[in-house]
Amino acid sequence: MAGENLVEVSNLKKQYGNFTAVDGVSFQIRKGEIFGLLGPNGAGKTSSIHILAGIFPPTSGEVQIAGYDIRKGLNDIKKIIGIVPQELAIYPRLTGQENLEFFGELYGLQGNPLKERVEETLALVGLSERASSRAETYSGGMKRRLNLAAGLMHRPQLLLLDEPTVGVDPQSRNHVFEGVRELNRQGLTVLYTSHYMEEVEALCDRVGIMDAGRLVACDTVPNLIASMGSARIEVGVGKAEAEEKFLNRLRNLEGVRTVEVVHSEEANSLHIGAPRPSEVLPSVISTMNDSALSLLSLQIKQPNLEDVFLSLTGKSLRD
Repeated sequence: MAGENLVEVSNLKKQYGNFTAVDGVSFQIRKGEIFGLLGPNGAGKTSSIHILAGIFPPTSGEVQIAGYDIRKGLNDIKKIIGIVPQELAIYPRLTGQENLEFFGELYGLQGNPLKERVEETLALVGLSERASSRAETYSGGMKRRLNLAAGLMHRPQLLLLDEPTVGVDPQSRNHVFEGVRELNRQGLTVLYTSHYMEEVEALCDRVGIMDAGRLVACDTVPNLIASMGSARIEVGVGKAEAEEKFLNRLRNLEGVRTVEVVHSEEANSLHIGAPRPSEVLPSVISTMNDSALSLLSLQIKQPNLEDVFLSLTGKSLRD
């Protein structure tokens, strides 16, 4: 991962009437990295992508891509970025090959260079065998892969991927993943938006977490997870209510940092935060045995990106 910034976004804001879709967002994307924007639908990810692509102007704030200002150098920016939108931007009655020839010609490719680029790009997304089939005959996942290929025809420096795997089958998702990884190995910088935790964990060098138009955290996945601190012991106690006296006993155990009661319609559980949970576990079980509470389930859970998101936003991506 290189150190020089290809993208610099400062205090970006986008308003639609009285609605603020992007609210003071700032981040940088280094040359050669895969940068992820993680958040639920409506978090502001797509609006941010649209601004970087020059589709909509920002209400306020600054955006620079490869040294060009988004307001003054948009024509230069469009030559060096590729965008793969959520909505399919392909022509169903054209074949896969014809679609890519069309997009390649828009960027000035002709003759053998165009032919070679079409073949390379079809191979990259695993569609060579279906090159002569109309796009309307493709599966949903294949259409997504062709959509990706269209954004790559002019060899962009920066690829903007907006939820590229929504609704695709596992095989097509893997094709997209491998294609993105291979392009990144070749030096392509990628901005990848998603509301799938596992995608950004698998692909991204750094992740910005967005919620309600704001960027609430930005770092590598290991650093974001490390910010959670302790692992935790999760103890199922059924419908029983833990008395405060008992909870205080748990809190006073050596090695325990936090004790939280989590209520649900099905059962209650205790979440016991501890840096070394395996060392604390015997004391927890002993304390449980001394109480009137029955231990129905027990597991040690290491913090993950979902825990980070829940801690920062107060909700799950599934909400």
